[in-house]
Amino acid sequence: MIIKLSIVIGCGYFIYTKLIDNEQLKFAVFYKKLIENDIFSIKNIFFLSVFTLLNWFLEILKWRSLVDHVKQISFIEATKQSLASLTTSLITPNRIGEYGAKALYFKKQHRKQILGLNLVGNFYQMLMTLFFGSIGFCYFVLSHKIDVDLYQILKVLLLVFIVIYFLLFLLKRLDFKGFTFEKARSFIKNIPLALNIKVAVLSMFRFLVFSNQFYYLLLIFNVDISYVDAISSITSVYLIASTIPMLSLFDVILKGSVAIWMFSFFNIEPLIILSTTTLMWILNFVLPAIIGSYFVLTFKPSFTK
Repeated sequence: MIIKLSIVIGCGYFIYTKLIDNEQLKFAVFYKKLIENDIFSIKNIFFLSVFTLLNWFLEILKWRSLVDHVKQISFIEATKQSLASLTTSLITPNRIGEYGAKALYFKKQHRKQILGLNLVGNFYQMLMTLFFGSIGFCYFVLSHKIDVDLYQILKVLLLVFIVIYFLLFLLKRLDFKGFTFEKARSFIKNIPLALNIKVAVLSMFRFLVFSNQFYYLLLIFNVDISYVDAISSITSVYLIASTIPMLSLFDVILKGSVAIWMFSFFNIEPLIILSTTTLMWILNFVLPAIIGSYFVLTFKPSFTK
């Protein structure tokens, strides 16, 4: 119980500090901006809620589809696991705590498989971020005629390739309590093609949902920007932010900083961009994490089963 309370209190404390003691965006200024743009109108609350619910519906459906490969669970169970793991993961780098949190919901004999399935789900979500983000960033660079040092890019790509090769080299020799690279690869290869396609499609729709939610918020703040320019910038923000390891609780600061630079090319007020990224964080992470706190507190793990 102490561990569960620590997770919930820690999560709540960090959320509070990011909203109240945020040096980038003071809460009073943020709230005033929301009021000025009628963010709490019935229409805006409705559409923003639809975006958020659809975002998490797709994520929960994706998780349930993956778990069904090992054990069938209800949509309610998938919801509990997804939201509780989100709450747990917010205080860990790159949401790595999500893996352990979800695994604890299952019997010991299934936990390694659950870890693998969670990795597959996150892989496809990252793949969609890389795919759409790369297209968006290329369009952004070309449309604004930004000078790109190809030599530096090649050096970075070479370094990434070396790191990946080195990690694969280590993984092939890893043997942790019977968990080996070959077993992991065999497990992933045995996942049906239809399931891979389904997870990829759900990940794609989820990426499109929260990207368009970001665009809708820009419209609420009366930003004068074309849809193509906005989406190319938004996907670029997610691409850049996703490649930097960081605590999820500080994700709003990172995305805000990157977004300010991207949208500065359109002469958009930084306060609007910070308000937008903060709202995205509240809608898609803070509110679900608050709900997930209840599932964390009521969860009774069995470490022996």
